[in-house]
Amino acid sequence: MSIDVLLYWVGMAAVAVNALTGVLDSSRKQMDLIGALLVAIATALGGGTVRDLLLDRNVFWVADQTYLMVALVTGLIVFFVVRRTNLPPQLFLIPDAIGLALFTIAGTQIALQWHVPWLAASLMGVITGVVGGVLRDILCNDVPSVFLKGELYATAAWAGAISLIVLQESGLAAVNATWAAMGIVILLRGLSLRFGLTLPALGGPR
Repeated sequence: MSIDVLLYWVGMAAVAVNALTGVLDSSRKQMDLIGALLVAIATALGGGTVRDLLLDRNVFWVADQTYLMVALVTGLIVFFVVRRTNLPPQLFLIPDAIGLALFTIAGTQIALQWHVPWLAASLMGVITGVVGGVLRDILCNDVPSVFLKGELYATAAWAGAISLIVLQESGLAAVNATWAAMGIVILLRGLSLRFGLTLPALGGPR
């Protein structure tokens, strides 16, 4: 599988997973169908949109509306499943970690393909990974996860993006480096959720 084919399908999977997390999170606020779909679309497409605007690149879901259709269809299916099922309120954290990994690494690879310098490319990956979640949390009237008490969210994304670059510069094939870097993001995010790993935070006793 070529890196371009992998990135296309990773992007599709990321859109579907993030749309799912958007609906799951909106269910806590008892939103109606339109509200849940708007949250799903913002979550699924927000990060990649900001990345493409910064790169002066055709916005991915405008250039290929299949991404938009995947977000809508996923949102619809999940909405009707969720409204008939009692799900744990924090269930969205699992697919959210997967979506973070998929979008972060895909965003970093796209930036590298556009010959963005390595540090800026890693930040493009972080933007791709976290902005959708930020929009989701804002629309659900929550504090964005990326700003919560030093939680390893953007940190996990950035570590994965840097790992991708290091692995590729070390000679690992782009496809293999992509899979490995996504695994690093999921691992760090999972460890943060399981063991409460955090970064130092402002406030509290000195």
